[in-house]
Amino acid sequence: MAAGMGSRFGGLKQIEPLGPQGEFLIDYAIFDAVVAGFTKVVFVIKKENYQIFKETIGKRVEPHIKTEYAFQDNSFIPKKYLAYLKQRTKPLGTAYAILCAKDKINGPFAVINADDFYGRDAYIKAYDYLDHIIYNHYGIVGYKVANTLTTNGVVKRGLCEVDNNKLLKITESKVTLKHHKIIAQALTSEKVVEINKDTIVSMNLLLFTPDIFSILEEELNFFLVRNQLDLSTVEYQVPDILDMCLRKNIKTIDIIETDATWYGVTYKEDKDEVKTALTNLTMMGVYPHTLWKNNY
Repeated sequence: MAAGMGSRFGGLKQIEPLGPQGEFLIDYAIFDAVVAGFTKVVFVIKKENYQIFKETIGKRVEPHIKTEYAFQDNSFIPKKYLAYLKQRTKPLGTAYAILCAKDKINGPFAVINADDFYGRDAYIKAYDYLDHIIYNHYGIVGYKVANTLTTNGVVKRGLCEVDNNKLLKITESKVTLKHHKIIAQALTSEKVVEINKDTIVSMNLLLFTPDIFSILEEELNFFLVRNQLDLSTVEYQVPDILDMCLRKNIKTIDIIETDATWYGVTYKEDKDEVKTALTNLTMMGVYPHTLWKNNY
């Protein structure tokens, strides 16, 4: 998913050079995915970003993996709702972004944010899960919250309530580090609580079978009816879809835990920390010094 513009960061985060040789975070994502066994990538982007995406990210990864593009536009929105979207400046949400890739996907697949670094272990576990995915099951690669935080401000995380590696509930929350403590507040609550560093969170590394598209289309209609007067701001989000699947008992959501460290640039101040981490991983030999010229 690469249609977001990163409002807090300011600009198109997906093409921010962060690696030792000017690599983008998406370069590392695709590199790790190929190493893990994935054979195709679909970029969900804004149509107006196609050329810059193609000339930067596309030309780097296309020699190494089958690459396609899907546009996050209003193609799946019934005409009667289009007028309500005219004032909207941001994409409609993560669930809608996935739906926009419907015509490009015909097998089990993983979803990621294009401007996040997930770590190779996460892709290896994701590929293995998808290779053996069970009917009526979806998956979330779950991170320990302490491995996902920034020291530069508040972040949003999907806090997962888990039992026997199954998701019971996901709560979108604001999370921050304060005096070496991890503090969380659900977006729908005023209550502030301290959480354990090993609390599992979703970072939008999601694992689906193609039947998710029919669910997304059906739920989109309900979403539009409920929110037609607020379509300039409200978002059609994946956590709401997963919650619905659990409430209606139509899917089991498996949690696949990883010890990987997540990196991202939520704030401009995060850039130096991410650059240092990528340089260290390169020096350790996890990644080659010139990412795409090595034969892996």
